[in-house]
Amino acid sequence: MKKKIILFSVFTAVILSAALGVRAAVSQAAANPSPLRVKGTRIVNASGKTVTLKGVSTHGIAWYPQYVNKSCFQSFKKMGANTVRLAFYSDDAAGYSKSLYKKVEEGIQAATDLGMYVVIDWHILSDGNPKTNQKKAKDFFTHFSKKYAGQTNILYEICNEPNGNVTWEKDIKPYASKMISLIRKYDKKAIIIVGTPTWSQDVDIVAQNPIKNQKNIMYALHFYAATHKDWIRHKLKKANQSGLPILVTEFSICDASGNGALDTKEAGKWMKLLKKYKIGRIAWNISNKNETSALIKSSCQKTGNIKKSDLSKSGKWIMKNW
Repeated sequence: MKKKIILFSVFTAVILSAALGVRAAVSQAAANPSPLRVKGTRIVNASGKTVTLKGVSTHGIAWYPQYVNKSCFQSFKKMGANTVRLAFYSDDAAGYSKSLYKKVEEGIQAATDLGMYVVIDWHILSDGNPKTNQKKAKDFFTHFSKKYAGQTNILYEICNEPNGNVTWEKDIKPYASKMISLIRKYDKKAIIIVGTPTWSQDVDIVAQNPIKNQKNIMYALHFYAATHKDWIRHKLKKANQSGLPILVTEFSICDASGNGALDTKEAGKWMKLLKKYKIGRIAWNISNKNETSALIKSSCQKTGNIKKSDLSKSGKWIMKNW
């Protein structure tokens, strides 16, 4: 009888060990999404299968750091997101602080634990020209590309929305070439996303002279459906047909201010086109700010365990239709 008990105990231990091993393997797989690469105009995984990134972007993490947490990201994952974009504003007047590197790292860890992709966004906006804060950009991308080199879920967005008296040839392309070379010293394979002129709209201009001799480079296009209609979709079609790989790293269904009335008719046209071309898209923004682009109701104070009922009108539409 004693021998049977011992054998049973050993058998049970083996089964439990195997089960724990499987669970650990599943957990490890979740924490390490398949590496991505650019093939033609699309993103593919290690097996060559097309991957469509569907994500949500934080607002400036200096202003809404409370949403950079695992429970918040998990809430959006349950609603269909596979990507989180961490918006780190590059200008002092817009909240830049090197102390916020730690908050970016917290966001990367939370998303990684959930098996999600992460876009590290150098969020140029009020500074306009990417050359303005190029020195700080070098420090930023040196830090993060060294720290996360080889981590398969990382993408780098090196200039959110170049704007003002800024051109592709004179300003953005030279800046991008420097940042790409810097990142590639440490991270050889991660996808790098380059902003385009006029608040990341002029992908057609970039398509005429893209960056050469570099792999895994994509170009950003941003749209706000109530403002950006057929004329921007035409730019996207033209660039896509010329072979330019595009990722929509920011969009909403209101106007370009991030506020105003929603235009679901135009938003529907955008979603149809993006799905046709299998272009990834990241919605702006995770916050309860009292504006229509905020994905969470302004009356909702939750920063985690967010339900569909907690979403704003734009949040509900996007989660249903993207």
